[in-house]
Amino acid sequence: MNRMQFIKSIEQQMIQWRRQFHKNPELGFMEYRTTAYIYRHLKKLQFKTFIGQEVMSDSARYGLPAKATLRHYEKTVLKQGEIESAIFCEIKDGFTGVIGQIKSKHSGPHSAFRFDIDALPITETTEKSHHPYKNNYTSTNKGVMHACGHDGHIAIGLALATYISKRINQLTGTFTLIFQPAEEGGRGAHAIVENGWLDGVDYFYSGHIGLNDLDVGTVALAANGFLASTKIDVLFKGEASHAGISPEKGKNSLLAAANAVMNLYAISRHSEGISRINVGKMIGGTGRNVIAPSSKLEIETRGETERINRYLTERALAILEGSAKMYDVSLKKEVVGQTNVVNCHPELIEKLFNHIQTDDYIKNVLKITDVSGSEDVSFMMNRVHNHGGKATYMIFGANIKHGHHHPSFDFNERVLTIALDVYIQALGIFNKRR
Repeated sequence: MNRMQFIKSIEQQMIQWRRQFHKNPELGFMEYRTTAYIYRHLKKLQFKTFIGQEVMSDSARYGLPAKATLRHYEKTVLKQGEIESAIFCEIKDGFTGVIGQIKSKHSGPHSAFRFDIDALPITETTEKSHHPYKNNYTSTNKGVMHACGHDGHIAIGLALATYISKRINQLTGTFTLIFQPAEEGGRGAHAIVENGWLDGVDYFYSGHIGLNDLDVGTVALAANGFLASTKIDVLFKGEASHAGISPEKGKNSLLAAANAVMNLYAISRHSEGISRINVGKMIGGTGRNVIAPSSKLEIETRGETERINRYLTERALAILEGSAKMYDVSLKKEVVGQTNVVNCHPELIEKLFNHIQTDDYIKNVLKITDVSGSEDVSFMMNRVHNHGGKATYMIFGANIKHGHHHPSFDFNERVLTIALDVYIQALGIFNKRR
């Protein structure tokens, strides 16, 4: 069975996988059912499979959900009876994600692939025109949705694992497949890198469905423009008091938060490149006649370079401190996510461009496309580059009608086979027996 025959043979299975994961989305560090399914499938394919603290360094995780949130969801998952106790004991407390590794008996380079697996805190639309709704695979996890294509990424990863397993005697070297938790918010990759999984990798590949307005069949072999970013959670703590009887006895956390928001948006933009700041969430107070005792902010900074992002972060932290002092409230702040600038290796891009062939699936190949946003895959790519390897991040056109992180987000499922085709062809450059 050649490459094209294999892709055709697994196409419907990929769609089935995608819809299964779309129907059962899980938030970052809580992808328990998702992790268990991936683990079981990789074991069947004879991969050496790693979960729990073998995957991630505990101290390097960013933005772990509150313990009460984890416990509540863990109880829910256990009641559903979809996870064996042996697996659950390894991945509880937010140690989700799976790494599968398989080695050929023929020496060769070490190639690694990363697939993110988490969903978003979004309520999926039930409009009749929405393809998942029409075909009965909308989210069954209330308030959680695969609104960024990670359900598709998992399906691509499982199909690639199947191909490698079936072809291991025709391939050379080592293959590591990383199914990463908590990409959203830049939280999961750093902890995997700190456990050493990217050390010694010669070639690293990752990518994303959509992001840019590219047609199905178009592939960009590298993405340019991802921003460095810092995610910060903030808590202002004041003192409650009756707003009518004794307002002067209160310490108004909501005023401190509001003052911070206005001044955060007033930070001067940087002359050296793109700079962004956003307050995405503000919650404060207990009632209309109460001086607000506590208020929370969720903010992020982004910069075209790490220098620019550092400038924004430092200014933001100074404003938060100043707002707390101005209204005599306490301040608690925590960095809950981080990304760096993504650099794709020019030599690897050139090799891929000269090797990837158009066929029934791939119609158009671009060397590079400009994107925005941020990606914690940057930690993995930079580690590979720092150790002498080569890495790239691809974009797979998918005719996205509604933007990423939208309640109506969906993609053309033909993109699954296109991405698989690209990854398989990439294997043929460095890991195929001659």
